[in-house]
Amino acid sequence: MGNTTSIEWTDRTWNPASGCSKISTGCDNCYAKTIAERFRGTAAFPHGFDVQTRDNFRAPLSWRKPAKVFVNSMSDLFHDQISTPDLHLIFGVMAATPQHTYQVLTKRHGRMRSLLADPHFAHMVRHRAEKVYGLPATAPWAWPLPNLWLGVSVENQQWADIRIPALLDTPAAIRWISAEPLLGPIDLTNVDTLNVLRGDSTGHENGLHWVDGPTLDWVVAGGESGHGARPAHPDWFRTLRDQCVKEGVPYLFKQHGAWADRTTLTGDQRAAASIWDDKRVTYVHPADGRTQSHGDWGPNDHTQGWAAMQNVGKKAAGRQLDGRIHDEYPATP
Repeated sequence: MGNTTSIEWTDRTWNPASGCSKISTGCDNCYAKTIAERFRGTAAFPHGFDVQTRDNFRAPLSWRKPAKVFVNSMSDLFHDQISTPDLHLIFGVMAATPQHTYQVLTKRHGRMRSLLADPHFAHMVRHRAEKVYGLPATAPWAWPLPNLWLGVSVENQQWADIRIPALLDTPAAIRWISAEPLLGPIDLTNVDTLNVLRGDSTGHENGLHWVDGPTLDWVVAGGESGHGARPAHPDWFRTLRDQCVKEGVPYLFKQHGAWADRTTLTGDQRAAASIWDDKRVTYVHPADGRTQSHGDWGPNDHTQGWAAMQNVGKKAAGRQLDGRIHDEYPATP
């Protein structure tokens, strides 16, 4: 598969492997699993969502127009059932096609860090790029690959605290996170990630703080859509946005997901939702994401920051956050 896509932050997808398995709560309503199992037994997904490598490793070599390419939108590139030799070949393609920008997103932070920090892995990637894909031996070479944006999925504070430090400890030209589906509030300052100044030691200057070492270069956030989608409190997206603004980190708000805050929808959005019923409202607490139905709503609950959310569908909920679209990208190295 080397298809164009409706994913807001990329131009096309490339799936040299497909299939995956659940690793955390963010996987509960996996869109890729839904698609793959729906078409199990067909030419596109003969084995459904079972992990398998595919026959399109070379596809990007024929793409002439430079593009942002989401790698393995239907899998996790660092799944333990994708062999290390296959990863040599996949990364070799990235190295041999510097005109493209490759966006990798994983929940397998441990294997990511172990492989990409290994000099032997980098050596094998270059070998495959030259011997298999024809990269000239005299071509410029850098590791980490300058055209690779390496990211981790973080659906809540627990996984932000675990996966982000591993990402920061992994060689990468661009490091980013995808907080989608966002299932709880995330304070990135707790894991020392959003720092725009890089000094020789920890310190402060002009109200900003910095640490000596890698930082995040991009933050993407979004809600959950599809069958069984869980609501996200709008303040979770605002908090991430405000942290990024303060520290000068690009922020892309992908979408609210299927659920929308009733108090912020326009009349047109309400009409497009088609279902507008108080009994269908779900209230979400800002601190921990717990929910309660309209029937359980107490007279004093409105003072606790609960958001009144209704499932109106991804299209009606839209991409605007406080009246604007946030489509920021990291600067290319």
